[in-house]
Formats: sequence, structure tokens, C-alpha cells
Amino acid sequence: MLETTIAGSLPKPEWLAPPNTLWAPWRLEGRALEEGKRDAVRLALHDQEQAGIDIVTDGEQTRRHFVWGFVEQLDGIDFSKLVTIGIRADRYKASAPTVTGPVRRRGPVHGDEVRWARANTVRPLKLTIPGPMTIVDTIHDGYYGSRERLAMDLAALINEEARELEALGLDVLQLDEPAFNVYMDEVRDWGVAALDRAVEGLRCRTAVHICYGYGIKANTDWKQTLGSEWRQYEQTFPALARSRIGGVSLECAGSHVPIALIGLLGDKDVLVGAIDVATDRIETPGEVAAVIREAMKHVPAARIFPCTNCGMVPLSRAVARAKLGALGAGAALVRRELGR
Repeated sequence: MLETTIAGSLPKPEWLAPPNTLWAPWRLEGRALEEGKRDAVRLALHDQEQAGIDIVTDGEQTRRHFVWGFVEQLDGIDFSKLVTIGIRADRYKASAPTVTGPVRRRGPVHGDEVRWARANTVRPLKLTIPGPMTIVDTIHDGYYGSRERLAMDLAALINEEARELEALGLDVLQLDEPAFNVYMDEVRDWGVAALDRAVEGLRCRTAVHICYGYGIKANTDWKQTLGSEWRQYEQTFPALARSRIGGVSLECAGSHVPIALIGLLGDKDVLVGAIDVATDRIETPGEVAAVIREAMKHVPAARIFPCTNCGMVPLSRAVARAKLGALGAGAALVRRELGR
């Protein structure tokens, strides 16, 4: 009960990539880079285990960015044709590769990563993959002419990949969809359908992560425009309650999200964000426990999984480790109160 996990990413070691940086370039090449990535995954797993995290991830140590790690391995997307586009409704600009033809997998994308992580931990293993809508919003379409058509083709590829990862021993697949907090009409019209296609036929546990973004200036500035209550989830949770997705990861700590909204998720698991990734301040176990107790007023404890609000890659490793420790300790505190 109250099994802890993280949204996905952890900071990379400084010898692997520059710290506190999104899309950070690798500092190693060739065989040294591959070995460095594997070492970083072992360190990420160790840090989570030491902190008492129950469902661990590879910390996204092998990817420069949470979207690119998947799309770099697809045919039909050309990284030699980078275009500056506005993403998340022009919240910020990013260089994006161009879709030049039908998207297809060249082969397994994350298989080697799951094999390595699975061999280096006995704990339940989660892997994150960007969701179809968020991929569509982070690349430049020069072929399909329809966000929905592109998303559904991407969903089919994610499903192919997920079935292979499940066979390798993956316990939880999480699709990351920060775009769900931006394009509400598209979520209703085709976003949830694309998610359902992506997880079709899977036996492993599944979740979708919907947050308000990394703790970077563009996101924190945007949050200042959202008012005293952030009710975006109110528009998407009822549709997700009817979907195939098994759980929903959301932002709660340090936010203006009315936590009662989690009651709209029906019988879904709820990955409750109890760690604020937009600040270097370390939460106390008591503060983490307080978020969990509030969530328990609206969802049974058996369906609550204490988590981080979002990925922690922009933070320092020291801060991230301390926040992991607070998450593990806070959940343990509530478990003791429940006699578990």
C-alpha cells in the first residue's frame, strides 16, 4: 500500500551530461557513452532503492530528452531537418525534427534499456514513453497534415514497443502527456483514443502522466497566469476514467490543483505528486505525508501511489536525492499510521 514511484527522469551525472540542462549534449562518445549510460542507470536505480522508492525507473539516463529518446529511433522523422516551433501552445520555442513520411519503428527502441534495468533491480520496474499527443506537439509535421492521424500512427508504434517491453519483464508502462493540460478539445476529440490505442492489449500496469511541466522558467511563468485554482484536470479526468489507462500521475505538491479533482478518476490508480520539482527546497517527510493524507480523503489508500510532480532532470543530483528520501520517508510515515 502507498507504493512510491517517480514521474520518470532524474539528473544525470555531470560526467555524462551538463547538469541543470534540458536537451543536454552528451559528454562522452562511442563505447564510452554506452558504458556511461549503463553506469548512470545503475546509479539512478541505487539512489531510488536507498530512498525507499518501491517502483523504480531508469531515471531516463539514456535519453537526451524525454520525447527524443523515442522518436530518434523512428523512420519518417528527419533530425537533419530541425525547425524551430512553438510547443505547448507556444509556451516556449524548441528545435524540432521534421516528419517527412509515414512513421515506423526501425526496430526495438527501449528494449536494451529495459533488459539492463531489469537485470540491475529486483523491484518493480517502470518505463516512461512520451504519449502520442505530446510527441505530435514536439515535432514538426511536414507529411501528415493532421495531428490526429499522426498521433494514431504513433500510438500504434508505441503499442508495438510496449508489447515487447512487457515480454522483457516491464511491470509498469507510463505515457507522458503534458500536452493534455493544454489542448483540452483535442484530448476530448482524439487524445484519449490515442492513449487507448497505445496500451491496447497490454497486461502490465499502465499510467499516464499529466503535469504542468518541468520546473523551468517558461513553465513557472505560465503557471502564474492560471489563477488561484488550476482546474485543467477537471476537463480531462472524466474521459480518462472511461479509458483503458490503469492510472493517472498528476501534480499536487506546491500547486493550485484542487486535490478533490482526483475523485473524478473513478477506479483508476492515482500517482499523487507529493514532491515539487520546481524548487530546490527539500520537503520534509511530514509535508509529503500531508499531501498523501489529503489524497486519501478522495481516493482509497490502496489506489494511491505517492510520486513526484514531474521529472527531476533540471535539478542537481544532491537535491533530487534528498527529495527522493523525503518521498520515501513521507509514505512510510503514513503507512505506519495505517498499521501497514
